[in-house]
Order: sequence, then C-alpha cells, then structure tokens
Amino acid sequence: MGNPGKPYEGTRHNAGFLTVDELARKFSISLAEKKFKARWGVGEVGGTRTALFEPLAFMNRSGEPVGAFLRYFGAPTDRLLVVHDDLDLPCGRIRLVRGGGAGGHRGVLSLVEHLGHGSFARLKLGIGRPVHGESVEAFVLNAPYPGERAAFQEMIHRGVEVVVSVLEIGLEGAMNRFNASTRKNREGEAPPGGEG
Repeated sequence: MGNPGKPYEGTRHNAGFLTVDELARKFSISLAEKKFKARWGVGEVGGTRTALFEPLAFMNRSGEPVGAFLRYFGAPTDRLLVVHDDLDLPCGRIRLVRGGGAGGHRGVLSLVEHLGHGSFARLKLGIGRPVHGESVEAFVLNAPYPGERAAFQEMIHRGVEVVVSVLEIGLEGAMNRFNASTRKNREGEAPPGGEG
C-alpha cells in the first residue's frame, strides 16, 4: 500500500510500495500492467506464481482497486498479503499478522470496507510516531528522520524476506519465524540483523 506519484516516493506511508518495488526488482517482475487503477505484474516469487500489486488510488481508496483485482481473477482473500506502514510499531520493526482492526490506518479501513471483512494477512512495517511535534498526516507523508533511514531501509529488505518466506513456508510458519525473532530483538535476546 502507498500513495501514487513522485511527491510520495520514499515517504513513510509508502513503505508498502517500496517493499513491492524491491520484490519486483529482485524477482524481475515488471509492474507494467495498468488495469484496475493499479500497477501490477505476475511472476515467480519463492517458487510460487505471484501477483505484485500497487493500487494507484490514494491510500484511503485502496480497497476499490484491490477488490476489483481479486474479483476479476476469482482470487480468495486468504491468498492476499497486504504490506503497509504502521504507526504503532517503532521504525524498523515488522509484524506479520492475520486479521485484526484497521488501527486508524485509512488504507486498511478502505480494504475492510471493500472486501467486507478484515481477516486478510498483513505485513506491518513500523514507522513509529512523530517526535518533533508534527501532525501524524505530515509525519507519514515525509521521509524518515535522518537517524532512522538506515533502519527504515533495512526494514524494507526484511519485508521482502518475510513475503518470500510466506510464499515458501506459509503464513503460520513465517509468523513463527519473524514475529518470534522480532520479540527476541526487542527483549535484547538476539542481535539486530540476526535470523528472522
């Protein structure tokens, strides 16, 4: 998930797009298709035929193109993995979940409204919260703070690893691998950049 257009490239709110772009680059998938108000393409990721999809509607209207795409191809929502930024996770943290509320995320809320439920899988990419008094809207529509940029970029690369893992070993296996590692990192039991 993200916002289309050059002004939004590299912003916190576009963490999802950045992850999909990196997946497309790594697996040589061209996002040249423009149907459904989206950029998308199909290729092999983790040994599985996969569609990478970036809605070209703004974030708060993402549900419409995603819903249209799934309906057109008859794809069930249990095969959907949504990659998006999350204010409630510190910058650089990741969390893989199935279902849950929108948590105030307008893009996720739009998906819930158009799909009729919120039980789809999500890869949450932590962007933290404002610390310099700026509004949340200004915060998400700007690039990470200079001191957070390395962690943000590393998170995008780890997001790619998570998506590949989901396709290779399934959602539950990937959740066990990556969420457990994130908890260990937070508790100081495993070094950053370690397994998972």
